[in-house]
Amino acid sequence: MIFIGIGSNLASAIYGSPMEICEASIELLNQENMTVFAKSSWYNSAPIPASPQPDFINGVIGIETDLKSLELLSMLLEIESLMGRERSVRDAARIIDIDLLAYNDEIVASEHLHLPHPRMHERAFVIAPLAEIAPDWHHPASGKSILELLAPIADQKITRI
Repeated sequence: MIFIGIGSNLASAIYGSPMEICEASIELLNQENMTVFAKSSWYNSAPIPASPQPDFINGVIGIETDLKSLELLSMLLEIESLMGRERSVRDAARIIDIDLLAYNDEIVASEHLHLPHPRMHERAFVIAPLAEIAPDWHHPASGKSILELLAPIADQKITRI
């Protein structure tokens, strides 16, 4: 199964509020040789690391595609750019953030691609929505269940919208 994390904490003149931006990103993904088969609830979460920037709207989707993992990553980066994402400093506020979290059971550590996403297990705003749509999923590298991944980060403040 292929999972993608989506988040936003800045509004856009074109796409609207962070929630509208996240929804619009799913529509764009559906137009790009992929099919969304599962969508979590949206969550409100504070930025990590903590900073004075606005809170994020986050969610996770499951997709099907014929694209290979690196091709898919390239497509996700193109959609981010199309939607107005500007990359400045790491962890900065952003209009859209679309992360390839897991691509089937692939484990990759290359210059351009890391699978599964290297920090996903540290973030409740990723693991909680993933648990909604894939409660039987196991991390390909650690072998841990979604509940085992959620336990140590359950104290992170996220709110289902």
